[in-house]
Amino acid sequence: MVIASPVLSVSVDAPVLLAPRIPRVFIVSDVRLLRDGLSLSLVQQPSVTVVGSAELATAPTRIAELRPNVVLLDVCMPGGLGLAVSLRHALPDVKIVAIAVADIEQDVFACAEAGVSGFVSRNGSIQDLVTAVHCAVRNELVCSPRIAALLFSRVGAKRTSEREHDAMTPRQHDALTRREHEIVSLMTAGLSNKEIARQLRIQNATVKNHIHSILGKLHVRRRGEVAARMRGAAPVHAAQ
Repeated sequence: MVIASPVLSVSVDAPVLLAPRIPRVFIVSDVRLLRDGLSLSLVQQPSVTVVGSAELATAPTRIAELRPNVVLLDVCMPGGLGLAVSLRHALPDVKIVAIAVADIEQDVFACAEAGVSGFVSRNGSIQDLVTAVHCAVRNELVCSPRIAALLFSRVGAKRTSEREHDAMTPRQHDALTRREHEIVSLMTAGLSNKEIARQLRIQNATVKNHIHSILGKLHVRRRGEVAARMRGAAPVHAAQ
């Protein structure tokens, strides 16, 4: 029996402790019909245990309380893949399997870049889903030969691009002001704009202006590229 609510549903039949070989599965989707349908189908599978389901807005800490091994994440909804990062912070060892993935290169690449452990296409069956869950637990990935080739090609192309653009020239390093170097250090440590503003005791708008300047000086478009450019930079003095 599954007790359902608009936000969170928990399987009361699932024992608190299970043998490690049986994955504890949690379902995340904003579509209640999808959550309920998957729950009803998966409870009939003896090799997995459904411990609950929730909407995307549910706090990852609430999901973590149920200690799932695998989270089935609906990536069709806006913000679906973005939740993967928060889930990994709350559950570092959880395996995330993206469900309802469109069978196109861009969507598969987006899943890979978000750090999901597996995916099931929109045309996948319950058995495909169960297989993906068990493979994720074993650190394996189920995909077609075409997708495997595309992923290898993408990784190779990305690594080549990183090698070409990673190193920041001494001129770029020297162009940053002392304050911009402080912000870069905090950015690479993973702090958000608000956290940087609080740390340096400056306004959030000021942080945004500095980051805009940093991106321009380093000729990058995203925050994540700043750390790559900093690697290998010569230890010269910053501009005042």
